[in-house]
Amino acid sequence: MEMKECVIIDGVRTANARAHAEKGWFKEVTPHQTIGAVYKALFERNPKVKPEDIDVVIIGTANPSGLQNDIGRIAWLVNGLPDTVPSQTVQNQCPSGMIAFMDAARAIMVGEADFVIAGGAEDMEKVAMGSGMVIPDELWDRYSPFEIPMGYTAEKVAALYDISRADMENMAIYSHKKAFAATQAGKFKKEIVPIMGKDGDKEFLVDRDQWIRETLEPEKMAAMKTPFKGEGRVTAATSSPLTVGAAGLLLASREKADELGLSYTYKYAFGTQVGNDPTVMGMGPELAIKKIFEKTGLTPADIGTYEINEAFASQALACIRQTGIDKANAPFDRVNTWGGALALGHPLGESGARLIVTLINVMKTDFPNEKYGIATLCGGFGNGVGVLIEKV
Repeated sequence: MEMKECVIIDGVRTANARAHAEKGWFKEVTPHQTIGAVYKALFERNPKVKPEDIDVVIIGTANPSGLQNDIGRIAWLVNGLPDTVPSQTVQNQCPSGMIAFMDAARAIMVGEADFVIAGGAEDMEKVAMGSGMVIPDELWDRYSPFEIPMGYTAEKVAALYDISRADMENMAIYSHKKAFAATQAGKFKKEIVPIMGKDGDKEFLVDRDQWIRETLEPEKMAAMKTPFKGEGRVTAATSSPLTVGAAGLLLASREKADELGLSYTYKYAFGTQVGNDPTVMGMGPELAIKKIFEKTGLTPADIGTYEINEAFASQALACIRQTGIDKANAPFDRVNTWGGALALGHPLGESGARLIVTLINVMKTDFPNEKYGIATLCGGFGNGVGVLIEKV
């Protein structure tokens, strides 16, 4: 059986809002509503594709409990979409949304589906990180319980790869600068689906990311305490904040897309998963990028732009330096050119899908002549995932 091509018809996301019961713009919005807005927008923007045409919906979330219990299926149903369309939830910690995308693409490539919606959703206020998680004691026989939590892994990476606090703070400054500039230029409007939220008691249409700051003050950053380790280097300013958001992509077989006269510019070219020591889980993108190069024969010179999740500045900087894909310090030329998770936020299971949505937008807007782009992120307990996107 001949392998089919999986093309990307569209990708959208909600704004990323602060995960806070009082200050968060989505404090009264549920995960069913954020991913529901994504579902609806994909059909409104692509009227030739009907909900009943979808072969399967796959949504990732890092914490599939409470309001996020089987969020892919339940959100599909509560938003009035056809119950004849199968929909499911996948979990792989932070890479969950990217895993959903890879599973969807592979289903299309082997001929099991013609149309798939894939994405991710996370509300880190209403479903707290690690909610309901029980870790077996046997894990602590193999790894120190003081090295598994995310902040501690970031400190370990900073020490192992000699990432200075000053360099991390510099990266955070440029993450916000670039995200603010992209927002001011209206670049995210192509991907953000506005939905109603609240600032205090005032309702308004949320069409921008809440965490982005116009400026960061280096003196205040330098004075911040390091919560994870005495004499440590990682602070709140160099860590991704708790966030709420959803993202999704409409994928199709190239054959079916052409039959319906759908437009597309990019396709899924390759995806990879890697495992690594969970006490340095943030190094997953390094391994994923290197594996993409090894398996495809491509080199950094072939890649136009990259979206690397900034779970922490320490791990993102270490991965960039270990792969040699850009300069050693921010501002970068090809990595996170519209800012990263330090400014945009990191709604765990949503981020893997958000990275792909933004990558396609960045490629189309700022790198239209480049053939390849890579999106990649790390995950708790030592998982890394990366995807290669190719211009058709």
